[in-house]
Amino acid sequence: MDEQAARNIVLVRAIEITDSDKQVLSDDDRTYASRSALELAHWQASEDKSSVTPALLLQKRAEQILKKIAERTPAFAVATRATGWTLWAGWIVSVAAFLFGALADRLTDPHRVDLLSAPLLGIMLWNVAVYGFILVTQFVPSNRKWFEKGFFQRVKVPTRLTVRKLPPTLATALARFGAEWTRLSAPLSAARGARILHLGAVLFALGAVTSLYVRGLLSRYQAGWESTFLDAQQVHSLLMWLFAPARFVFGLAGFSMEEIQALNVSATSTVASGARWVHLYAGTLVLVVVVPRLLLALAARWQELKLQRNFPLNLDDAYFRKLTDKLGPAVPAVLRVFPYGFTVDETRNSCLAPVARTLLGDEARVQLHSDMPYGEDPTELPSDQSERDAGTVLTVALFNLNATPEKENHGAFIDHLLQATQGDVAVVVDESAYAERMGQQAASQKRLAERIALWRQFCDLHHVAIHVVNLAKPS
Repeated sequence: MDEQAARNIVLVRAIEITDSDKQVLSDDDRTYASRSALELAHWQASEDKSSVTPALLLQKRAEQILKKIAERTPAFAVATRATGWTLWAGWIVSVAAFLFGALADRLTDPHRVDLLSAPLLGIMLWNVAVYGFILVTQFVPSNRKWFEKGFFQRVKVPTRLTVRKLPPTLATALARFGAEWTRLSAPLSAARGARILHLGAVLFALGAVTSLYVRGLLSRYQAGWESTFLDAQQVHSLLMWLFAPARFVFGLAGFSMEEIQALNVSATSTVASGARWVHLYAGTLVLVVVVPRLLLALAARWQELKLQRNFPLNLDDAYFRKLTDKLGPAVPAVLRVFPYGFTVDETRNSCLAPVARTLLGDEARVQLHSDMPYGEDPTELPSDQSERDAGTVLTVALFNLNATPEKENHGAFIDHLLQATQGDVAVVVDESAYAERMGQQAASQKRLAERIALWRQFCDLHHVAIHVVNLAKPS
């Protein structure tokens, strides 16, 4: 699937997970969207002479749901519309880079070609450092957690209206979608950002080269150099090494040690033409900056198009498996349950099976792990992917509604599961013990609703779905 289809699917998932009370989409809306999507998917597959895939089914279903929500809430369509920020960002960076490059060498004497020009040498040294950094990162595992936070999240999921103009459920869903889409699209955004920055570097260098030649048409350059710490021999060696690629590739004339010594402005009044040095600097900038950066920009563009056309969205998690179950799952889904703070007895254990079927489809089964005592370090949980069941598509943190959610305990447990699990993570809260304790007390239903609302708010802060169940009553 392409980027837009994946974006729609992730957005719809955020809405449906957040809309647990069916305020935005009723059961009829969801059922109708699934049926229509299946028909549309079969129709398109027939035209393309291909088979119906889970990706195609989810894509058609997402289109139906987003269309329905946009009809009911016009502000939602405006808030979620893609802005194409990379287009205008690319133009702004490119134009600004060219202008700054054209002004870079004007920081010194505009009528002299400085053989030790700090701006031009700085451009080349900076780009060489960038190449070294890129080379090093090829051998170091990447860590894009910074990409999921702060400025990048706000740039990647812009909204044209404030969330105050949207119903609370949709506003919360957009926040959830923003965090999830930023994480999923980080490789694509990195490729786009790299392409923009590499092109900016190309235009920065071309701006400097253009400025050198344009000023050379309107004024006469004088070549020279001066240094407090370098003598003529050292400057000659430095420039011979610096301009060697340009002299070799473009066949430019070299220079002797005597010529360099004669161009020391503090030791002689000799005036030399700057044309030769303009050609040497321009050729070196082209070889050191323009050509490598252009190749890197093309590589980033290739990666961007690859990810844009084939977005890597994992369709093997709980939400997707349940929706595409009618197409026939290849491996039975497994609900992996980690109880925290209480022991699951035989009755409640037997009631986990219908919960699994509700979440993952009729073929789902349960994998119950031993309970984690309250306050224990959650890092003892299995974190290696090989320890997980091959069919696991949803990992669940099972809590007791008797407990009040605490960031340092329940929150740490959820965060560890999110970090240690490559699949989907959700929270299941068992209300049976709390409801039994409340019994027929006055206002018991109100207190039960308040405790559930507290857990929902807590799970929203940790960006995980929550399902409140009564494990003492399977129905």
